[in-house]
Amino acid sequence: MPVWIALCLPIALLAAFPDLSIAARAEKPPPVPAEEYPLYDLVVRSKYLMSGTTLVLIERLTVARVDKDEREYFSREFFEAEGVFGGQLPGTLLDDFFSKLKAPSRLEAKFNFGVQYRFFSNGVPEEPEVSLAPIPASSRPGLAQDAPSAVGVLRLSRVGFTPREDQALVYVEEERPDGAGGGLLIRLHRRGKVWTITDTEVLWVSRTDEPGQESP
Repeated sequence: MPVWIALCLPIALLAAFPDLSIAARAEKPPPVPAEEYPLYDLVVRSKYLMSGTTLVLIERLTVARVDKDEREYFSREFFEAEGVFGGQLPGTLLDDFFSKLKAPSRLEAKFNFGVQYRFFSNGVPEEPEVSLAPIPASSRPGLAQDAPSAVGVLRLSRVGFTPREDQALVYVEEERPDGAGGGLLIRLHRRGKVWTITDTEVLWVSRTDEPGQESP
């Protein structure tokens, strides 16, 4: 085949079948906006990092509720029935949070919580193996050598905001190697430029019994 034909053939195919390029783009979820990462950093540091943590495992795609029959706790009905946060969440905050749960987004190497992290896709580690989050100058002296060095795989939702972006809501779940884990809904407030965690609600917990112990 002449070179010019080989070069022109892909262009001709895309012109004749434009849906091919649209489908290819649709296969890759959109990236998570940069403004959500500082809140992820705050949540990971506050809820999951311990003195001996040196590695955080993160699922590449954000949590989503694509099918109404999955993750039933991601619904207004569940929030109302269970009185999540005492029913005090602003409606506009819930609107934004639930709208972002309709489809997954792609997390990128923009975390800055102070230890290394590794992305997973469907439970399989990606390459390169580890992304290095910048370690603060006060970088964790005297880490406990016998403490667990890695948390379970974290799955993050998109961050929901109020229109003024002074309140936020994010869901995080952890799946540990032994099958234990849990899902947290975390509420945050902003004063000036500083975000703080104001409340946490446990949506579900999975436990495994240690040998010689009985379930409570």
